[in-house]
Amino acid sequence: MSANPLRILLAEDDELFRLGLRMRLQQESGFDVVAEAEDGEMAVEMANRLPVDIVVLDIGLPGIGGIEACRQLKQQHADLPILVLTSRTQASLVSRLIEAGAQGYCLKGIVAETLILAIRSVATGASWWDAAATTEIRAAFESQPAAIAASTYLEGNPRLPANPLTRREQEILALIVVGKSNQEIAGMLYITAGTVRVHVHAILNKLNVGDRAQAAALAIQKQLIAKELLSEP
Repeated sequence: MSANPLRILLAEDDELFRLGLRMRLQQESGFDVVAEAEDGEMAVEMANRLPVDIVVLDIGLPGIGGIEACRQLKQQHADLPILVLTSRTQASLVSRLIEAGAQGYCLKGIVAETLILAIRSVATGASWWDAAATTEIRAAFESQPAAIAASTYLEGNPRLPANPLTRREQEILALIVVGKSNQEIAGMLYITAGTVRVHVHAILNKLNVGDRAQAAALAIQKQLIAKELLSEP
């Protein structure tokens, strides 16, 4: 991973909230808020004009709105990660965000450390869905080609998808199952140990488990890893 800071486009129409969020993100090592937008059109324009690595997007933007801004951003920059911030949790909204191409969804008001981890996770190519996400997310994850759905939902986790893990997360979890350390996983997948830690945290969060051992046990029990990944040396 490059030593260059993560260039963030912050799209939020609430000036005070945007100011506070920008100040907090600027305090974080490796973060640089390079542009701010207060409506959907400006967000798209900024992404076209400036090099950015991730967009933190308020869904309630004026103008074309956050969902349409997300859709246009992904149409013009297919590989640009987008993390949505919102105070709304309606299932239909979540479904529309997934269709528009958002990789992450966080509720406003979460602790700063969680938001920072979500930004880092989405920026590395992982997905990040707030625990309040609904059945719409389950259906979306199950339709992803990378997801190998188990036959039933996980007992005790009624909001958890049958398999919420991305292909990369499955790769890392497969290596955890065979006892590889973060450093060993980093070497095998040609990524940094820090990136592995971000993915491992996302895996534990999605599976609602406390440690790697529990994640490995659940992966085997519920067949959360594609067979070809488990068979790899």
